[in-house]
Amino acid sequence: MNIDEWRNKGRFINVNGYAVFVVEEGEASKPNLLVLHGYPTSSFDYHMALPLLTKHFKVIVHDHLGFGFSEKPENYSYSLIDQANIALQLWQNLSIKSGYVLAHDYGTSVLTEIVAKWNFGFRPININGLILGNGSLLIDKVKLLFVQRLLMNKKMGPVVVKLGTERYFQYNMKNLWWDKSKYPKFEMSQIYKVGLSKEAKKVFPKLSLYNHERYKFFNRWINNGLYKTDLPLNIYWADKDPIAVIAMAHELKENIPASNLQILKDVGHYPMLEAPELWCNTVFKLLNLK
Repeated sequence: MNIDEWRNKGRFINVNGYAVFVVEEGEASKPNLLVLHGYPTSSFDYHMALPLLTKHFKVIVHDHLGFGFSEKPENYSYSLIDQANIALQLWQNLSIKSGYVLAHDYGTSVLTEIVAKWNFGFRPININGLILGNGSLLIDKVKLLFVQRLLMNKKMGPVVVKLGTERYFQYNMKNLWWDKSKYPKFEMSQIYKVGLSKEAKKVFPKLSLYNHERYKFFNRWINNGLYKTDLPLNIYWADKDPIAVIAMAHELKENIPASNLQILKDVGHYPMLEAPELWCNTVFKLLNLK
């Protein structure tokens, strides 16, 4: 599928004055699955998995502000807290009353802010359960790529973005796949086309500072958030992820004994793209769906 076909699947919703791109697919009678995508990609990450997910869910997946087809205002903080607010408001604008929230990578930190709000009693929708995986939640254990460390630097980040090429983007992304033969080069070129367009590059340095917040809000999001929530927690983890390493999954499970954990063997950082059927079946297994 090309990125234009994906765009034709979705629509734009006004959220607090900004245009947010969202794809909704599946029968309205089925439970809602509210999906939070990763960095530096977009909702397009789920184009392979979507036909499988809709067997059990109505899927709602949007592009975070600044990503994919969503609006990219230059005068904006792009805090993960803001992204959580955008997601919650979007779901309310869509009249969603309840659903499961599924998150990957960057999306897991957006999710932990939603969990922190939930723990404080802010519950604009009813969350049936959480499904998360392969996100660098435990920032002390993450194995950041060299380019990620450069992007975290306020001075170097804009330079890296300005000089970055699609070839360099493809090189770094391919290293996140365990089975390189499954690397979707065409799809990644489509993601680059939209996510790192001339317009997108103006805001990309701000988007890339999010790892600082993972340090700053660690207690809010992890110790007093994820580790203390009463929400049912389900964890999937691709074991060959070079960034969000498997040790994170085991530590999360250790600190949240009531959580469910399923390991995807011999899969890299983007399991929904590298092994979509295995990934979907793992999600279904976590939720006891057949």
